[in-house]
Amino acid sequence: MSRGRLAADLGVDKSLVGRWASGAVTPSAHNLENLTRLVASRRSGFTMLDWDRDLEGLATVFGVEPTAAAASLALPSASIYEGLPLPGMDLVRMMTARRAATYEGFWRSIRPSIAMPGEIFHDYGMIRRGPDGLLKFKMGGSGLLFEGWLLPVEGQLFAILFDTVGQTPIFLIFNGVALHKAMQLDGLILAAALNAARTPSAYPVVLERLGDLTGDEEIDDERCAELLRLDTVATEETAPPAMRQHLIRDIGPGAVAAGTGELFLLSSWANSLSKGLSSGGHLKG
Repeated sequence: MSRGRLAADLGVDKSLVGRWASGAVTPSAHNLENLTRLVASRRSGFTMLDWDRDLEGLATVFGVEPTAAAASLALPSASIYEGLPLPGMDLVRMMTARRAATYEGFWRSIRPSIAMPGEIFHDYGMIRRGPDGLLKFKMGGSGLLFEGWLLPVEGQLFAILFDTVGQTPIFLIFNGVALHKAMQLDGLILAAALNAARTPSAYPVVLERLGDLTGDEEIDDERCAELLRLDTVATEETAPPAMRQHLIRDIGPGAVAAGTGELFLLSSWANSLSKGLSSGGHLKG
């Protein structure tokens, strides 16, 4: 049974099931009761008491040879392979340790649609530091889900997400903030458009903070799940004219000649919408 299927049957987020499996999080009493009920529907006679068995006893309940169960635990778990084998990860981990709290929270993206020119859409999600020390980044909406990592390096944020529908990676770069708490992040997306040709596309994106994490992973996961169910179509209130103008820009030789834009699609510091707050909330910038 896949983690995704288990999560769907239990009505929880797949990432929460992953943390159960890795041992990073213990199910709450409510979730453990639901999990026990689900297991019992597939293994007659299974009860809450079975969770207290040792490895050999639990293997017997499921009809597995204890030696085979022990051997499977000796193999590297899937969570060990969850990471980025990239040069420079030591620097990323150091910067994350220093700046993770700046970017953790619930977020909403504002971005133009490649498939529907002129339309603006939102994605909703969460940034949270995981047990591996990296910032986990999850965004989505309207049946789409993007999961991956947010890597702070040299004052900027580099994100690598995986499109679980299109099965392709998505890359983002944001201008970071120097203050204690990021409130808005401005950057660019590079992705394969969700059209028949999967056209390589680059376009602006802005992230707006919607709220802070509570520190209780289960509550935060539930809040993230709620956000993922929100309507993704932008309105005049969520994407006012100034924001639309920032996202849909005039670029190319004609724009340069007319003095109305740049030759290339840029997210320069001079025009960046990234901004933050000081720890006391008195300084903005």
